[in-house]
Formats: sequence, structure tokens, C-alpha cells
Amino acid sequence: MTEECVLTVFRQFYMTPDKMLCFYGQDLEDKTMALQSLVDRQFLVREKFKGGYSLTEAGYHHMKQSV
Repeated sequence: MTEECVLTVFRQFYMTPDKMLCFYGQDLEDKTMALQSLVDRQFLVREKFKGGYSLTEAGYHHMKQSV
């Protein structure tokens, strides 16, 4: 899965910065590399809850600009 696919999921749920979205099961496995890449780029923050991620301000702006 690509980073854009992950950001599309955040967009579908109208996520804003600092609000956790959880990925689980096969969905989490399929998106692990893209999620890690977005964490590395500081667009997402990994939460303590397994599969939980939150957008950063930069990630939120990037999500809104991408289609």
C-alpha cells in the first residue's frame, strides 16, 4: 500500500491532527511500510495503542493537499 492510500483512509474518516485512527488485522499488515514511511517523514505519530496512528500538523496539511 502507498502513503497516499493511508492518507485516503485518514481523509475518509475526517481525521484532524492528534486524533487517533486504528488500523488492525490484514489492513495493518498491508499498510505497515506506508505507515512507517509517513512516521519517518513526520506526517504521522505512532500511538501507544497497537495499530494507532495520529496525523501531525504537517501530515494533516499534506493529506488535505493530496487527492
